Amino acid sequence: MYVRSFAAAAAVLLGITLAPGGHAAPPAPASASTPLAAARPATGTRAHPNTGPNAGPGVGAPASAAAPSVPTAAARPGPAAAVRPADSRPRRGALPAPAPAPKDPYRADAPVVYAHRGASAYAPENTLAAVDYAEHLGIDWVENDVQRTRDGQLVVIHDETLTRTTDAEERFPGRSPWRVKDFTAAEIATLDAGGWFSVVHTGARVPTLRQYLDRVEHNQQRLLLEIKKPELYPGIEADILRVLGGAGWLDEHHVTRRLVVQSFSADSVRAVHRARPDLTTAFLGNPQTAELRQYAAFTDRINPQHTSITKEWVAAVHALKGAHGKRMTVDTWIVNGATAARRVRDLGVDGIISNNPDVVRDAVGGF
Repeated sequence: MYVRSFAAAAAVLLGITLAPGGHAAPPAPASASTPLAAARPATGTRAHPNTGPNAGPGVGAPASAAAPSVPTAAARPGPAAAVRPADSRPRRGALPAPAPAPKDPYRADAPVVYAHRGASAYAPENTLAAVDYAEHLGIDWVENDVQRTRDGQLVVIHDETLTRTTDAEERFPGRSPWRVKDFTAAEIATLDAGGWFSVVHTGARVPTLRQYLDRVEHNQQRLLLEIKKPELYPGIEADILRVLGGAGWLDEHHVTRRLVVQSFSADSVRAVHRARPDLTTAFLGNPQTAELRQYAAFTDRINPQHTSITKEWVAAVHALKGAHGKRMTVDTWIVNGATAARRVRDLGVDGIISNNPDVVRDAVGGF
């Protein structure tokens, strides 16, 4: 009796419920509302991200990009849900999603890591789901591509045509070659921009630039905005600046800390610098060392393909002062593996743009 009384008193102090007979009651089984039961990885086959004839620089992710569970738009507040909620039913062999990585840098001198078209190894590129997945991984910076529709609206999509990453051919069979600039924003808003990637993301949409900015703002992330093919869209620089301003992205806080505008077109970068000299800009490309000084007059960064740079070239960029009187920097693309990430880190680059930003961050100790 004394032993049982002592056990009961200890149970009260420790907050343990005793079953009849004085034994500790077993824990309640996990329900669908518990974190363990709710955190299920998304499934479904996906096409290779950032591949195909119009895939752009640094094509291709590693053959096996194992993704933790994808946060769905239905599970988070904020503007314009990009994806349909994933099936929450338990799946055989499912494991809980890992905790998001911390946003604090592991090393102060490590390169900054950018999520290329969002976390595009794990969610359909340039969709709000890819933005959210980057945030889920603890990646502050996301990169995107901006083009203009037939009726003058700005949308976030990489390719000049809609065929690789949407169902435009099926929805509009008589509109070949399905160029972005030949469709209205309303038509593009009806397209499925996720089904090509996985069943889970079927129904994701091509976001407008404003929707994209609002989601990045909601997630407290930062944006590396690429003006895509500006030669097809005369005056697009002014259009982009207008949308940025309307979304509150041209105040001092965003301009100095959270926004960089880049392009493969030196004329486009120069136009942005003339219109908003306070903005940080970047030129995408691999200029010869002797040509670097001319870029320093209107840009702050040179962002080259990673396979073509050397330690001496990076040092030559660093030796120059850019448009804002500060040392020019180098953000390189598209680096998806740990070995390549460590190699470019050792070359002295300042940033690494990746489809697998978590892999790169963990390899270089960045943030």
